[in-house]
Amino acid sequence: MIVNQTEEFETALLSLNKMAAKNLISEIAQAEGAMQCVEKVVIPVMEQIGSKWEDGNVALSQLYMSGRICEEIVDAILPAIDPARKRQPNMAIVVFNDYHFLGKRIVYTMLRASGFELKDYAQTTDIEELVLKVQNDDIKVLLVSVLMLNSALRIKDLIEKLKVDSPKTKVIVGGAPFRFDENLWQEIGADAMGKNASEAVKIVTNIMDDIL
Repeated sequence: MIVNQTEEFETALLSLNKMAAKNLISEIAQAEGAMQCVEKVVIPVMEQIGSKWEDGNVALSQLYMSGRICEEIVDAILPAIDPARKRQPNMAIVVFNDYHFLGKRIVYTMLRASGFELKDYAQTTDIEELVLKVQNDDIKVLLVSVLMLNSALRIKDLIEKLKVDSPKTKVIVGGAPFRFDENLWQEIGADAMGKNASEAVKIVTNIMDDIL
């Protein structure tokens, strides 16, 4: 039953049929429970759409709008006060030393569509300011997006500062430089690297299990 409904949900998202997607998820959530619905249907479907985009079989507009629709759906069936969200570590995402927001927006949308809550720190070039935000918000997982190699290399300074001022914060990096050089994330001292938005969801899930 779930398999068929999962396929129907993906079809509804890719055709941007918000009403059909919402009605289907509402039906599944009532039968299976909200969190079960998110874990068994919403997350796998968004991962599948993300993979299809990476392979060139889905348009960027379909990926983005599918994520936005799922954000609305998850917010409706799994509100911010839901205990399932309360057990999550504090998370944030930022574009560091760059001004290209598309990659960050896709990851942010995918995470929220998958039931995660996280702060959007927009963009910054100031390490001191960013570390202070992380401290004040007690951020346990920081996702950092970059486009240029020099920005990726500068994350090393950010991580070294975090190790001193916020040692429990895990740093996940992503962006073009890390796809070109798969060892770069380790060289700068990051805790993990995601090649795409789908991987970001899996990495955050694994890190959450380690932290909690």
